[in-house]
Amino acid sequence: MDRFARLVSRLLRVPVAFVSLVEEDRQVLPGLFGLPEPWAGSRALPLSHSLCRYVVASGQPLVVPDARADDRLRTSPALADLGVVAYAAMPLTDTEGLVLGALCAIDHEPRTWSDGEPTDLEDLAAACSAELCLRILSAQGRSVRKVLETARAGADRARSDAQRLEQEAQAGLDHAELLLRASEELAQTSGLEDVRRRLRDLFVGAGKPSYVGLLVADKDELHRVPDPDIAHSLELEVLTLPVDAAFPSTRAMRERRAVFVPDREALVADYSPEAVGFFDRMGFATVFCLPLWGSHALLGVLAICWAKPHEVGVTERATLTAASGYIAQAVERALYLDERISVARQLQEAMLTDLPLTDPVEISALYQPAADGEMIGGDWYDAYSLPPAPSGEPGALMVTVGDITGHDMHAATVMGQIRSMLRQATLDHPPYSPATALTALDAACSILPIDASGTLVHARLDLTDGGPGWTLTWSNAGHPPPLLRTPDGRVTILVEHDILLHGGLGPFHRTEARRDLPPGSTLLFYTDGLIERRGHDIDSAIARLVALLARHGDRPLDELLDRIGRPADPAPGDDVVVLALRVP
Repeated sequence: MDRFARLVSRLLRVPVAFVSLVEEDRQVLPGLFGLPEPWAGSRALPLSHSLCRYVVASGQPLVVPDARADDRLRTSPALADLGVVAYAAMPLTDTEGLVLGALCAIDHEPRTWSDGEPTDLEDLAAACSAELCLRILSAQGRSVRKVLETARAGADRARSDAQRLEQEAQAGLDHAELLLRASEELAQTSGLEDVRRRLRDLFVGAGKPSYVGLLVADKDELHRVPDPDIAHSLELEVLTLPVDAAFPSTRAMRERRAVFVPDREALVADYSPEAVGFFDRMGFATVFCLPLWGSHALLGVLAICWAKPHEVGVTERATLTAASGYIAQAVERALYLDERISVARQLQEAMLTDLPLTDPVEISALYQPAADGEMIGGDWYDAYSLPPAPSGEPGALMVTVGDITGHDMHAATVMGQIRSMLRQATLDHPPYSPATALTALDAACSILPIDASGTLVHARLDLTDGGPGWTLTWSNAGHPPPLLRTPDGRVTILVEHDILLHGGLGPFHRTEARRDLPPGSTLLFYTDGLIERRGHDIDSAIARLVALLARHGDRPLDELLDRIGRPADPAPGDDVVVLALRVP
């Protein structure tokens, strides 16, 4: 009985719930949750505190949003002593329909009970009544075994009734458990695949379906969400259905109501041969399709299928309909998150530069998003050619790799601003010193209302006067050091750097370093997502990166980036940017 009280408290989200049996001079509480002392210890209340007696007297449910405003209840001492404000109770009956008491839910605040909450309480009350009947019948059975042999036939009938009631009680508990699991399991889903995965394990009990399908609406079509872990080859046959197709799921979508197909004969009579063939190959005998309603529109359809004929009774239908409400909420949240992530990804990818054709310098870039879809970050790279020299020689090549602090849409938009500002600062200050451009960027960030912080390396690659060598000039604002590999396989860590970029630090005079590049040298710029792993030392990670570059640095750049950027962690927690250059 305490379990029923806990189920009421969890399902209806009330602080107090109890199973009440009304006697001549008191109200007995065999099951309770949240009731204060001394009532919890005695498991009884005086009739003066009993609101359940109105349920026993009328045989009808009693549901009030505020007992203080109800003429029957407002004078009861239960309001003050038990904190009763909102009150809902459903009758508990024996095998002959006699009302024994009530299953009660109490809230300490006024409450408008939703349409589904009294129904949920009624379902639990039916299961609780069945349990009470089992106890009564069990006691009667023990008495019957002591009476004359002629009464054994009655005992057999009672035993049969008890088995039936036990099955009904178990079914009621299964339905209540489904609703509880739906509310708990689907509350934290993060995307459509996650919703689909949890649906597979949501349904339990004797009537567990063999398949639960999720179809999402898109204009005039339904798109099936495949199981991400279990391959259903037949499921992949019908990934998209036009709404006018003669399938049970599309009918539920068109008519905006639940559709029940009890057997193959009904399927053949009312639906297309394509639908019959699909369900035959999937091995379905009974199908129940429910529309999934979002806050503003119809989101899709839930298809529940059984391999053997299955009767969906009134109680089970009500339970599945209630569960579909939780599923619809999870689908609506997943669609919102998926759309938000898609927009953010498109925004970030749009901000990543198309690499220039820089003959004869080779250049290649790699961008890997974090495993967490919402970890939209500020990692970026940039590369562009400077204006030609007055002598007509091709302009130098500017390259930048940076990481703006944060993993959200704000970080991505700030990254776009910083990239544009740094380009402008560079082009406005010939002869295009990286340090001068960064100093100008610092000054702008200290004045403008831009919440910008992070790290970056800004570099210029020039053909040495008289050739054929090249020169690298760079300024590092607190960023992981670039790596230089010479053709002999040696790798140098370019450690020269200044403080990181931060508007609160004010204008800062940046310095720059210069290094001659032997022909065939390879440069590697990267963000911290490549070397930072929880529980691992950064210096060791850089040493491993140096070893990889030394071993594979003579390979084509795309192949080199594939080897270097291959994630050691299958679920990286940060974005990764790698930019590689090779001089001829």
